Amino acid sequence: MFLNRIQVKVNFKSRGFIENFMDIAEVSKASGVPASTLRYYEEKGLIQSYGRSGLRRLFHSDVLRSLALISLGRSAGFSLDEIAEMFTPKGPQINREVLLEKANELDRKIKELTSMRNGLRHAAVCSAPSHFECPKFLRLLKISGKSRHRPLNKLTKKPAGKKQKT
Repeated sequence: MFLNRIQVKVNFKSRGFIENFMDIAEVSKASGVPASTLRYYEEKGLIQSYGRSGLRRLFHSDVLRSLALISLGRSAGFSLDEIAEMFTPKGPQINREVLLEKANELDRKIKELTSMRNGLRHAAVCSAPSHFECPKFLRLLKISGKSRHRPLNKLTKKPAGKKQKT
């Protein structure tokens, strides 16, 4: 009769294993991102947990770098879907052309906001009897009206926020 012998490792949670992982509360505290947002990011596939410690999700400590990238992307105006495209199984792959497009978009927005700020400052001190008699204020209204259009979603090439017909 052949008997299999199994060697059992009693202390399988080695110190090295624990050092590389953080539970969801630790990740939340270290990143400033609420646990509910971490769970949402995981649901969207932006980050990944690697198990549980009791009822708490465990994340590899590299998740902090991913969260910093997500934060940077959101600050730059990328949608979560656009950011998700940057994450691959091999790690973040950032399309430089998309970065240039976003930088150009930000330049246009900065120019627009600068014009708006200057117009508001003028309107605050304008000597015209009514703002609607001030040419600079009227230009400000025109700029404001133009900015109401929605930019194209980079993924679908359709106006952002609009549902696609199926």
